[in-house]
Amino acid sequence: MNSIAPEVWAKLTAAAPSGESLTARFASPTVTERLLAAIDANGRRHFLIPLKAGDEGLHDAQSRGITVATRDLSVRDRETGSYLDFVCQDGAGHEAFDLIGGELADGLRSVSAKPAVMAARVLAKWRRFWGHTPWQVLSREEQLGLFAELWFLSAWLIPRIGVGKAMEGWRGPLGSRHDFEWPGKSIEVKATTSTRGRIHHINGIDQLAPPENGDLLFYSMRLREEGGATTTLPGLIAFCRMQMESDADVMTRFESALVQAGYSPAHDDEYSKTKLRVVDEVLFRVAEDFPRLFVKSFGGLPSGVEQIEYLINLSGFEHMCVAVKPDEFVFE
Repeated sequence: MNSIAPEVWAKLTAAAPSGESLTARFASPTVTERLLAAIDANGRRHFLIPLKAGDEGLHDAQSRGITVATRDLSVRDRETGSYLDFVCQDGAGHEAFDLIGGELADGLRSVSAKPAVMAARVLAKWRRFWGHTPWQVLSREEQLGLFAELWFLSAWLIPRIGVGKAMEGWRGPLGSRHDFEWPGKSIEVKATTSTRGRIHHINGIDQLAPPENGDLLFYSMRLREEGGATTTLPGLIAFCRMQMESDADVMTRFESALVQAGYSPAHDDEYSKTKLRVVDEVLFRVAEDFPRLFVKSFGGLPSGVEQIEYLINLSGFEHMCVAVKPDEFVFE
């Protein structure tokens, strides 16, 4: 992910303005000359997008730590003009602000980009993550788990039941027992990179217990990390956003779920290093002979035992298969 270089701010600080004016320079000149980085007399950091006649304005005060307004500004060594003015109100958010600037620069690379439309999209994406960086990078297992849930959401559910109902059912980031839950149906999603087959780690004694009312399905995904693969976690998230872009409420729920899952776009460069190929995917019905453990399997857990984790191998259970590709899945 493109980010604004620290030396941009260092040079601006060395030539700080006075009064109401701003000192500015190109934020990312190798990408675009349509975005300026600026500082004011109080040392606050700004991104400025010059507006042309006919360009729409934008006002946004909903994002914690960052405000956007359309203003006529006096910029040192430049003519007074109308700008979209992004202001970082919190010094602790400089890292995230630089990433936002990088994304603004990328968006302005296209000469046809409409500043207000592009800026509103970038803000909507980052609003939920502002103030949460720097976060720890998700572990490899967490990345694969989130990838599998998003793949099932985007490829299996949204084309069948629509973005609204699909997002209503996505419960994994919220700590629910199963990753997807609706009245009468639950779906557990697992990913593995095992070369021995569909071997999955089960996180607790009740994870494969059926819902009180309805059926439980199990989605098994096998992945390979390959340098020549083209699918990444950030790329899949971008595809999900594209599917949801026409529904602002669904998009808000999606971004909130990503926050709950521990994801931040601040680490997209790291996540993009893991390139994945889907080897196969199978949806199973969890019935009586499905490999799983219950509390009753032990006649009750021994005193002092709080957690049991185990592995299952789904090789040889093809007779319980419901579907092996999304268009075979019938959501009833």
